[in-house]
Amino acid sequence: MDEPTTAPGAAHPAVNAGRPAPGTAELRATVLRVLGEVAPEADPGAVDPAADLREELELDSMDVLNLAVGLFQATGVEVPERDYTRIVSVDGCVRYLAEHLGARA
Repeated sequence: MDEPTTAPGAAHPAVNAGRPAPGTAELRATVLRVLGEVAPEADPGAVDPAADLREELELDSMDVLNLAVGLFQATGVEVPERDYTRIVSVDGCVRYLAEHLGARA
């Protein structure tokens, strides 16, 4: 049996099934946790939420890919390569996830 596919940027149907949409505080905590996994030497809580992570934490393209994969694993939201520029700040990640998960404030 084939696994259902999702449109790029959409939440995977099995993730968060039956759960209310997360709030922005929960999304921010998720982003910071994933960021800590991608850049373990960094203190995600000390990062300016509006700063470009590529500059602030010296993330390279593989780190951004790993961030996108980590966000997918944590939330079910696929981030296609064309949207990587939208997830290069903590605020950008939170906004992107909120758009695709219908987050509540």
